[in-house]
Amino acid sequence: MTGISYQSSYIIDLKMKKYFFLFFITFFSCSEIKKNDQIIPFSGEFKQLDYQPKDSDLVLTRSEYYEKLYGFWLGQCIANWTGLSTEMDKIGNVGDSNSGEFYTRDDWGGLSARTEKKIDFVLKGSDEIWGSDDDTDIEYMYQYLMSNGNDILSPEQIRNGWLKHIKKDEQNFLWVSNQRSFDLMKDGVFPPKTGSKELNEFYEMIDAQLTTEIFGLFAPGRDDYARKLSHLPIRTTARENAAWISEFYVTMHSLASTVDQSQSMKDQIMWLAEKSRFVLPEDSYASKMYDYVKEKYHSNIPWEQARDSVYYRYQVNEKDGYDMTSKKLGCNACFAAGINFAASLVSLFYGEGDYKETVKIGTLCGWDSDNPTSTWGGLIGFMIGKEKIEQIFNIKFSNTYNIHRTRQNFPNDGIDTFENMSIQGVHIIDKIVQSKLKGGFDKTGNKWYIPIEKSNKLSN
Repeated sequence: MTGISYQSSYIIDLKMKKYFFLFFITFFSCSEIKKNDQIIPFSGEFKQLDYQPKDSDLVLTRSEYYEKLYGFWLGQCIANWTGLSTEMDKIGNVGDSNSGEFYTRDDWGGLSARTEKKIDFVLKGSDEIWGSDDDTDIEYMYQYLMSNGNDILSPEQIRNGWLKHIKKDEQNFLWVSNQRSFDLMKDGVFPPKTGSKELNEFYEMIDAQLTTEIFGLFAPGRDDYARKLSHLPIRTTARENAAWISEFYVTMHSLASTVDQSQSMKDQIMWLAEKSRFVLPEDSYASKMYDYVKEKYHSNIPWEQARDSVYYRYQVNEKDGYDMTSKKLGCNACFAAGINFAASLVSLFYGEGDYKETVKIGTLCGWDSDNPTSTWGGLIGFMIGKEKIEQIFNIKFSNTYNIHRTRQNFPNDGIDTFENMSIQGVHIIDKIVQSKLKGGFDKTGNKWYIPIEKSNKLSN
């Protein structure tokens, strides 16, 4: 959803805060980082319990997972800011809305018709600062809340977190279902009622898709528990297809730790998608969208033709029970969970695990383009890690993140680093592995042993 540019004076102020924060982290953090053998100490309150590893356990190295979490945050930010150049630019021609012809691959490097910004990767070097956006900031907030409380967030924790960290009066970077849920919270309503069909007319919008993917990373290989972690956060703003689609993304992120890394990225991505397909009920338009886009991909038509086919089938002709256009929700229901899910699958399948290609296609696909790009940029970024992303672009990226661009009331005036954010994620997983998944650690404390059990689809 829509971003705004920085003011020069504000950037200078943020840079000063950045350098102070980096100095503080270097000298006072409990985290010791080494190039080839990263040591991620446990948090102060952590107590290791006895555990007997099993042959069936998923074994993950904490330091490697830290690198992957870093890749997740970096991959999301690059994709988010790249996708913003075309966000809501091309939404189709139905009724009073006319956005012209959809983009093709030939438009990469040209100018966005709406923003007149160059359609190209947005990259921030080591002396710059990544700004938060609605595709990353609520995930940041949820991680922060989990670090300071229970891993399964309660209705009270979510409501209190939203009221504390989201601005009430000025630009607050909320739209459709997120905004409606926030208004309900201000009126005293608690999740999950905030996302109910009775109180929130936007329950089938995209919002939950862009705020909950991270819960999959908190339960590596345990997609059953990942969906449990995300169950209430998803239903804070969503129901039915919008919720199921969000669970699909969460499941993919959880299972990303179990891929066969000897396979190509294309095969890994397709395996993840197929393994996660089961969370979409067979009679839902979400499942039918998945099958339709996959069919188009395997037919070997260009991605542009597959995207156009999605547009005519769902937005124009309203097939498979998808009727968002008839509801006249504005901008051809460009914020709807369904059409953006279908567009995201076009970029996922045709991107074939290639970070650049996936983000390019997602940016050019149309509708709420920064959201699919952020989702897949974060997932692929997690799978390949921070160093691989920097190799792909041949640049040393900024590691600094300003959450106060869109949110408020966080430490250090909102200036954080991907290092610190990734360590925070590792500490959350430490607690979950031992206390909730009944797993353990090796003698050096550098590996997780995660019991793998059969996934159980949660009720809705």
